[in-house]
Amino acid sequence: SSGINAEYGGMHVDIKDPEQKVILSKYYTNEGQFVFTTHTPGEHHICLSPNSTRWFSGGSRLRVHLSIDVGEHANDYKQIQAKEKLSELQLRVRQLLEQVDQITKEQNYQRSREERFRFTSESTNNRVLWWAVAQTSILLIVGAWQMRHLKGFFEAKKLV
Repeated sequence: SSGINAEYGGMHVDIKDPEQKVILSKYYTNEGQFVFTTHTPGEHHICLSPNSTRWFSGGSRLRVHLSIDVGEHANDYKQIQAKEKLSELQLRVRQLLEQVDQITKEQNYQRSREERFRFTSESTNNRVLWWAVAQTSILLIVGAWQMRHLKGFFEAKKLV
């Protein structure tokens, strides 16, 4: 969640997910608050820009409070309990289910990272192998050429 407090103009908020899809694009007046939830893992872009078109704001102020909560900590369980009229046991079960869901998402994320790392490692290993084969081939070809050239040189000088 985030709060905006401006004496003049307000601000525009753009939020994009890792695929550059717009999650939120909204203009706020002098005061406002925004909250968003996303299920897409990765780097999200939050762009805050003032609505003012003036070059110099003329003394007006813009204050932004940005608080980002991730995972299970992003939910206000007291508010959920009051809104949905849940008992303590039901609320605790819901918290545990969300924790399990968060653990599952983290495991899937770690698996995808491991897969990407394994692919990178195998690709690097393959390139190193072919580089070594190329170097060895060049070394053998240059060695054979030098021996042939030296043999021809010594035969021409009648040293052998």
